[in-house]
Amino acid sequence: PHSNRLSLEQPCFVQPEFFRFEKQLSEREGRVTASATTMSKYQQADVDYLVSHKVPEVVDKLIREVLEKKPEEVLSYMADRLLEMQRTGPSSYLSSYSPAILIFGPNGSGKGTQGAIVKKQWPGLAHIESGVIFREQIKAGTELGQRAKEYIDRGELVPDDLTVPMVLSTLKEKGAQGWLLDGFPRSLNQAKLLWASLQKEGMALTFVIEILLPREVAKNRIVGRRVCSQDGNHPNNIFLEAIKPNGDNCRVCGAKLSTRADDQDETAIGKRHDIYYDTKEGTLAAAYHFKGLAKAAGFKYVECDGLGSIDSIKENLISQLK
Repeated sequence: PHSNRLSLEQPCFVQPEFFRFEKQLSEREGRVTASATTMSKYQQADVDYLVSHKVPEVVDKLIREVLEKKPEEVLSYMADRLLEMQRTGPSSYLSSYSPAILIFGPNGSGKGTQGAIVKKQWPGLAHIESGVIFREQIKAGTELGQRAKEYIDRGELVPDDLTVPMVLSTLKEKGAQGWLLDGFPRSLNQAKLLWASLQKEGMALTFVIEILLPREVAKNRIVGRRVCSQDGNHPNNIFLEAIKPNGDNCRVCGAKLSTRADDQDETAIGKRHDIYYDTKEGTLAAAYHFKGLAKAAGFKYVECDGLGSIDSIKENLISQLK
């Protein structure tokens, strides 16, 4: 639902398999046959026609819905949805889709604030934070939660092959109207395992968001950050004029503010950023893994400059979530 133009180089529902095969064969053998050349022009015209009428987007949404809901009478379900679209129009139908989103950004980038902005675009969207997943699964006494608790009680890290199923379980449980996963994956290995699991479950991604921010700027923002006691997503920072609090009170709602102890610990900040800015095995490596997959897998990788004002970042981000 985010592609403005489909390319013959990419798999899509309107591109016959035989054409892709013939085109690839011709390129591999260093030749372009007359039939392949003619078909290329004819096929692109077809694709342009279908795109202009939103056919690929509608088909994409229908298939996503069928995979998520798995109705017993598949064709009847699809027919009902098409009748609904006929009544309301394709734009209305498409605007109600349930996106699946990953968001990446270093501590200090305003990731929580931007996540809240994204959520407002889709009211039913579940904003899922990785730290909450562990607490909820353990509190609920799930099998995965109990196994994770054993590692935590021993002071050990929960292994990725247990963490990923916990994340996946939460996405399925809470993400019926779409989800925004915040704070996971944090490593390249987690990214690979998560992607493999999503593929296995037939769960497609819609967007992957990366908030770009230099490390030094991120560190300075953390030191000046203040946390609202009523809503942790209310932005307050003593070093940023645009979101400077009213003394010890939140600039948005007036509630009392506090600091996180580790926000004032530059050693702790450095360790967190060491993990995030690691482009070989860390969180940025995870983000870049999805960036490499985006074109072929059919989701959109959104890069959002985190240096601007909150309003400009918001404008930039929303404009790309289409």
